[in-house]
Amino acid sequence: MKTPHTLDDNLIDRTIETWQPRADRTLSREDGRQIIENVSGFFSILAEWSQAEAQETASAPDSGGDAS
Repeated sequence: MKTPHTLDDNLIDRTIETWQPRADRTLSREDGRQIIENVSGFFSILAEWSQAEAQETASAPDSGGDAS
């Protein structure tokens, strides 16, 4: 069984492998960690916005108009 540390190392390695061709310099393991953190944060914000929008839509009063 892989330890969480090994899984983290593998994720960092895969992240560097994915992003290195797009970078103009050699990416460090810290760069890889920051990329993971930033991408995770980005998708967390998108999920929050989506949830807030769904709640607003669910709580919005009907327009009262006929759909036909």
